[in-house]
Amino acid sequence: MQGLTLPKIHPSAVVDDQTEIGIGTTIWHFCHIMSGCRIGENCNLGQNVVVSPGVILGNNVKVQNNVSIYTGVVCEDDVFLGPSCVFTNVSNPRSAVPRRNQYEETVVKTGATIGANATIVCGHTIGRYAFIGAGAVVTHDVADYALMVGNPARQAGWMSEFGHPLEFDEDRMAVCPESAEIYLLENGRVVKR
Repeated sequence: MQGLTLPKIHPSAVVDDQTEIGIGTTIWHFCHIMSGCRIGENCNLGQNVVVSPGVILGNNVKVQNNVSIYTGVVCEDDVFLGPSCVFTNVSNPRSAVPRRNQYEETVVKTGATIGANATIVCGHTIGRYAFIGAGAVVTHDVADYALMVGNPARQAGWMSEFGHPLEFDEDRMAVCPESAEIYLLENGRVVKR
């Protein structure tokens, strides 16, 4: 298996037993990777990241510093999690009321970006290549390619797979300025042609 790179784990990181970490993944300073999580290939986990039991990270997921990914979160391939973004996993937490059996699933679909300091309230799906702006608070499902900003997050436009705003013409067609890929706006949804 020529060219395969074993995971790189900084000595200050804590990796519990019974974790799955793919080849080419890098785990930086002061991370805690808990038992029962699965991290794909070629991921990068920045400083002070916590990955809780049952979390699934696909391949090529980039997690910036100070992110806690709690049980119930699934990130598909090519997801970007910005610095200090926040996930929740219980809708109505109370210190005195145990709710470990009530964790809600949050799915971040392929290619999505969660900006710095954004909060994703549990139980929702972030669509493919969606772009959640810095500091946004997501309280409902997000469509593929949607640009979400504010608190609570509202849709402010559409983004290409290369992370550029899409400007649709009178024929409901847009072209990514970087990739030249064509997107169509059909029935309130964006599809790539």
